[in-house]
Amino acid sequence: MRPRSRPWTVLALALLVAATVTSSALPLAAGGHPASAAAPAGRDGGGPPRPEARDVVLAVHGGAGTALRREDTDARTEKAYRDGLADALRAGQRVLRRGGDSVAAVEAAVRVLEDNPLFNAGKGAVFNEDAGHELDASVMRGSDQAAGAVAGVRHVRNPVSAARLVMERTRHVLLAGEAADAFAARAGLVPVTQDYFWTQKRWDELMKAKQAGPAAAARDESVTGTVGAVAVDARRGLAAATSTGGTTGKMAGRVGDSPLVGAGTYARNGVVAASATGQGEVFIRGAAAATVSHLVEFGGRDVASAAYEVVVERLPKLGGKGGIIALDDHGTYAAPHSSEGMLHGYATKDGDIVTRIFPDE
Repeated sequence: MRPRSRPWTVLALALLVAATVTSSALPLAAGGHPASAAAPAGRDGGGPPRPEARDVVLAVHGGAGTALRREDTDARTEKAYRDGLADALRAGQRVLRRGGDSVAAVEAAVRVLEDNPLFNAGKGAVFNEDAGHELDASVMRGSDQAAGAVAGVRHVRNPVSAARLVMERTRHVLLAGEAADAFAARAGLVPVTQDYFWTQKRWDELMKAKQAGPAAAARDESVTGTVGAVAVDARRGLAAATSTGGTTGKMAGRVGDSPLVGAGTYARNGVVAASATGQGEVFIRGAAAATVSHLVEFGGRDVASAAYEVVVERLPKLGGKGGIIALDDHGTYAAPHSSEGMLHGYATKDGDIVTRIFPDE
């Protein structure tokens, strides 16, 4: 006698067939897994994150936040920021064209940004709560993962150069405070007084922050900012560097992610070079730059999806926003950010220079 069919069996088979058809219609995301039918914000066409550019040899950033909006930025200000980024790119580009390595290229690029008062590093550094300047920087070489950094320096015009000297002339990675200033002077960097770093813009920001109170200042994305660079040279060597004045009204002695290898800066040949900008405490807790590298090296991810996951998906859950520039040794470049905007630009192997300063670019 033929057994009677069961209605629930027919229903289950129908649902299984429908689910299989729907799953097969979804595009594959990085790693080969079906992508969500509803793509997260920032992903072109609903697929996985795409690189910002290819064939890039050098990239820089000038900080993440909401400092520049197209609707209230005049042509003169726009030109000044674009020229600042482009000048830094040209400085690093010249090094690479002369056959220099990626470490020299990122140092040259960051030095230009440190000398430009528009950016929160070197000359344009913000004031801490005591109306002083304490600067941080780091550099990392991808070939052997050597690194150097300085934190809380007060008399170094170009902290990125001091960081490179720590890497090349000491057996340490990080020097801080007065000892770091003294080392830089002994190593040949001419010291400057605190007055060198003073700008009216940063003073006004400090006064505004003091009037608003520390809680309001912490919520103001426009005061976050850092500069950095990543490069790949003719030998496919990667390097990264980051430099900052910190955050307006920060506690004296506060150190953010910029001088911390693995948080604000990371480079490993064959994997990625990365430099971060944003809310430093969160980037430290999330080990931002190193996590991008680990996702690529151990997770089989591409640079764009790895950087996107860290900056847009992971760090906001820890309570912080910002951005990162990431470059692999094939010239694949990504620049995701969870803040409204991020100042950045890049140079290609053909010599093209591109700058992006507005959120809609």
